[in-house]
Amino acid sequence: MAYWYNPNVQPYREYRRRLAAFNEAVRREGWAAAVDDRYDVDYFLREVATSREGRCPRCYRERLSRAAARAAAEGCEAFTTTLLISRYQDHDAVLGAGARAAAAEGVDFLARDFRPLDAESHRLARDMGIYLQGYCGCIYSEEERYRKRGGVGQ
Repeated sequence: MAYWYNPNVQPYREYRRRLAAFNEAVRREGWAAAVDDRYDVDYFLREVATSREGRCPRCYRERLSRAAARAAAEGCEAFTTTLLISRYQDHDAVLGAGARAAAAEGVDFLARDFRPLDAESHRLARDMGIYLQGYCGCIYSEEERYRKRGGVGQ
């Protein structure tokens, strides 16, 4: 089963684009899916994005806790995350958050380094015409993306 929960993605237009891409991938692959499509930006900003430096571990914890709870509720033996394929994420922090969430819910966390598959996953998505995001989703990462290009505030 594929699960969608991404309160971190901003702005709303980007959130809708990513949800549409998720739904398209699920449809193409014939996967069962559960979608928590509450766009709870207030929650994200209050609980996760209160500091630029601490946002990622809090975001990982929130999202993986929800995924683990959903996996347990669905009777799944294990869960994993697409965060583990990105070379931009803090791999060790994701692994730690996943392990803690798994222990709390009594399910296994499939902890693998999927980063070697990153380029291939992008190629497959492009070949299928599925949208690929340009930043993790939060407002800080969007700003960082433009700063690296010499755009915002430069």
